Amino acid sequence: MARHAADDLELALMDPDLDGRARSAAQKKLNNALTTASVLDKQIEVQARVEGELWTELWATPQAVAWERLGWTREVAQYVRWKVRAELGDLDASKEARQLGDRLGLTPLAMLRLRWEVTVDEVGEQRQGRTARPARSARARLKVVDPDAAAGGE
Repeated sequence: MARHAADDLELALMDPDLDGRARSAAQKKLNNALTTASVLDKQIEVQARVEGELWTELWATPQAVAWERLGWTREVAQYVRWKVRAELGDLDASKEARQLGDRLGLTPLAMLRLRWEVTVDEVGEQRQGRTARPARSARARLKVVDPDAAAGGE
């Protein structure tokens, strides 16, 4: 919209009937519109880069296993968008990101509420011939605790 406003102002400046004072005001508005458009372009560029980085980080977490099974791709994408806006200083976005983060199990308390546990992927370790715990970059396994099974027959 800022680019569109700048284009409109450039067209207005071409009007030969524009007097000096009106021309000066239009030029000032054009400069402001161009500055705003440049700032917004840079913000969009930064936001896209940071969103890509966060997206990659999130899908390397143990929670990503559950998100994939549940088909929560769009919810994670929405969280990424809000989280990046929050990190860029938007207070309302931080509130939304916090709520979505809780729904996605991104905090220990949220994981507890969802009855999710992170466990070591022992089968994966054996497949790779390791005996020690996996490296931090290795994907842990997420276990969803069935509350009926835990409370009932054992």
